[in-house]
Formats: sequence, structure tokens, C-alpha cells
Amino acid sequence: MQLLHLGDLELTLPLAMAAGAWLLAARAWRAAAAWTLLYTGALALVGGSKVAYLAWGVDVPVLDFKALSGHATGVTAVYPVLGYLLCRQAGRGPAFAAAGAGLVLGLAVTAGLVLYDEHAAAEAAAGWLLGAGVSVGTLYQAEPRGVALGLPAAASAVLVYVASAALMQSAHVGYWMIKLALALSGNTEPFSWDTCG
Repeated sequence: MQLLHLGDLELTLPLAMAAGAWLLAARAWRAAAAWTLLYTGALALVGGSKVAYLAWGVDVPVLDFKALSGHATGVTAVYPVLGYLLCRQAGRGPAFAAAGAGLVLGLAVTAGLVLYDEHAAAEAAAGWLLGAGVSVGTLYQAEPRGVALGLPAAASAVLVYVASAALMQSAHVGYWMIKLALALSGNTEPFSWDTCG
């Protein structure tokens, strides 16, 4: 399902970097700090949960929960913030409508992840809640003044997106997560996503 690819880290991380650059260039310091802390924290939680499962099989069998969904988290964190930033010049109403549409998009991706057996319901729902916390927390810090569009802010966002998207093409994050899990655990093989601990 193509909709699920909207949550690929190769797309959401460069978009997140672009949003951060936009906030910094617009001198929205509180929103930029919130975005950086919340988004980085969410990445750490998602990555940490995946490494913990791959390394030691840490899971919650009754919920079929192995790790937080990075796709659900990424979509729900990034797209509401981008929608808000793109529409804020038109006023608070359109900006919040765009952010709401991003949250709904996150719900659609979350449902798709479960429907296509990419994640258990608990993993996808937890990812959506985490992403929603990131985006809502950031927007709370952006209001009531809002964030100016401005040509320098938009140009900064585009440049950072292009550079980070190019870098992500060779990042191979999944490979490095497995290597980290094996190094931490001392195991020769990671726990399989197909088994429950």
C-alpha cells in the first residue's frame, strides 16, 4: 500500500529536518526547541524499542507488542507540523485544519499498518499517540504568535530537505540497528520479528 511509504524514515526524517530549519530560520525559538526535543525523543524511543527487541526479544506478548511503529510515529509527528507551517500565513483556522488533516493522515497510515500486518494494533496505536504528542506539543509552542513563512525560512527548509534526503539514501538505518543490537547483546543473530519472545 503506497500510503504506508509516507512514513518511511528516508522521507520523514528529511521533512523533519526541513521543519526544524524552517522554525529556526523564522526565529520561532520555543517551537524549534520543542520540535527538536520532542522529535528527537520520539526517534530515540522508536529506535530504542526496536533495538531492545532485536537484541533481547523485549516484548509484551499479550499485546503482540515488539516495538513502536516508526511509520505511525513519523507520519503523525511530521505531517501535522508541516501542514501547520505551510498554512499558518492564511491564519490559525487553516493552519489548525492542515495540522488536523496531518493527524488524520497518521490515523490512516496507522490503520494501514495493522490492515497489512506490518504492525500489531498496539504497536501502531502507540506510534500514533507518540507522534501526535510530538506534533501537538510543537504546535502548542508555536502559538499564539504563529510562524512566519518568509523566503529565508522557506529556502532554508528546502535546502536542508535536499541535503538530508541525499544523505538518507546511504544511511541504511535498519542495518545499523541490527548491528547495534548484536553488539549490545553479544548475540550472533537478532530476534526475528516473526517470533514473539
